Amino acid sequence: MFATVIRLCAKKPKPKLKPIELKTQPEQTQTITRVIFDIVKEHGPLSIADTWEHVKDVGLRGLTSKRHMKIVLRWMRERQKLRLICNHVGPHKQFLYTTWFTNPNMKPSRPKSDSSQP
Repeated sequence: MFATVIRLCAKKPKPKLKPIELKTQPEQTQTITRVIFDIVKEHGPLSIADTWEHVKDVGLRGLTSKRHMKIVLRWMRERQKLRLICNHVGPHKQFLYTTWFTNPNMKPSRPKSDSSQP
């Protein structure tokens, strides 16, 4: 018991991250966030990879890379334009982005096997 108390007290808290400052022009930032928000709103809860595929299909000029898109998604989360939800499928986790005011219809990504088959 004493060792458990020491272990719990010895953990350091997470460091506070400073707010993200985007280096693009405000007009360009507004265009990028509007397009990403519309994609997430239209296509439902999306993973980062799915969001990137939709952004490539749209052909948004302001985004330079997938990493840049991930930074913009994090910035949108800080400003409460998007939220991150976790979908537990068995022992696996899947993190999905959705808008704040939509009720996410979580569908398992893997089809369940029927045990009734011979």
